[in-house]
Parts: sequence; C-alpha cells; structure tokens
Amino acid sequence: MDLKKIQNQLNQYKIKHFKEINSTHKYVKENYKNLKDRTVILADMQSNGIGTHGRVWYTGRENNIAMSILIKPNCNIENLKNITTKIASSIQKAINEMYNINLEIKFPNDLLLNSKKICGVLTEINTISEKVNYLIISIGFNVNETHFDEETANIATSLKKEYNKNYSREDIIIKIIENIENEILINLTSQNNENFY
Repeated sequence: MDLKKIQNQLNQYKIKHFKEINSTHKYVKENYKNLKDRTVILADMQSNGIGTHGRVWYTGRENNIAMSILIKPNCNIENLKNITTKIASSIQKAINEMYNINLEIKFPNDLLLNSKKICGVLTEINTISEKVNYLIISIGFNVNETHFDEETANIATSLKKEYNKNYSREDIIIKIIENIENEILINLTSQNNENFY
C-alpha cells in the first residue's frame, strides 16, 4: 500500500498502517486516548475484523480496505444523528463519482453491488453525558478480492469480482475520506474548539 500517496492527499489526517492486526476498530477503541483527532488506522489484513452485530468481517490479505477513523469532535450526540447512514451515503457517492458504479444502501450500514455485500460501515460513539468523547468510523470495503468461502460466496462480492480488473485501494481510501470530511465532518469542530483546518 502506498502510504505516502495517502498521507500526501490527506495531510490533515495522521495515517497509521499495519500489515496485520486483529481489528482496526478494536485498536482505535483501546488506544483512543493516545491517538490524535483525525487518526486513520489501515490494515492489509485483520484476523478478527468486526462486522455488524459482532460478526466477523473478512478482510483478505492486501486485496481490500480495512480502516478505522478516529474523530474527537466538540459536539453533542445529537449532532451525530444518523451518522452511519450518512457515511454509507457518502461512500456510495464516492464510488459513483470515481467509477460510475452504483452501489445500493441496505439500511443502515451496508452497501451492495448487484445485490451482494461489498462494504460495511460500523460506527461507535462514546459519550460523557450528552457530550461526544470520540467517534470511531470503521469501513470494510471489498476491492480486489476474488476468493470468497462457501459461507460468503453467495452474499458478498468485490469490485474486481464484478468487473474483472484491479482497482486502487489508495484512491478509494482517499476519495471516501475526502467525501466524509467534506460532507459530514466539516460541520463539526475539534475538542480544542478550533476548526479542523
């Protein structure tokens, strides 16, 4: 993965990459106190990725996107209403703008391609009273995966499986984060009461 390309394009973010990790989401949750606002954790492979309702999210090895974004906004929980669906919509728009591919949102947090799951969104909000302590946005996206086991072959897919060509994980990561930033996060301020820029 070309981390330099990602970091250069997303210069307001801190990018941290693992070849293998149990879960990007768990890592952020366990280490959020020592991580700065706008930290992105990327992994080439997850051994225990988290899906919806505690299910395992299969990542593959260096074929797909597994990432978690830590946001420390200065806002109340009301400001993050419907955040998961908004993020799914932002990803849908990103893929359409990049490749003219129309993903379908399966409410509230899955994206489908040809009726099969290609992307999942997991959000976690930690609050103190009504004040948001942190927001974790975790995204799993099947990009160049061609191998699906018997359990997932009929319900999951990837861009490469559908269109028989390779796609840039870096470009997709950059575009998704840019869309989330510009459409959702730009309206929030960081916990030090300064704008993000």
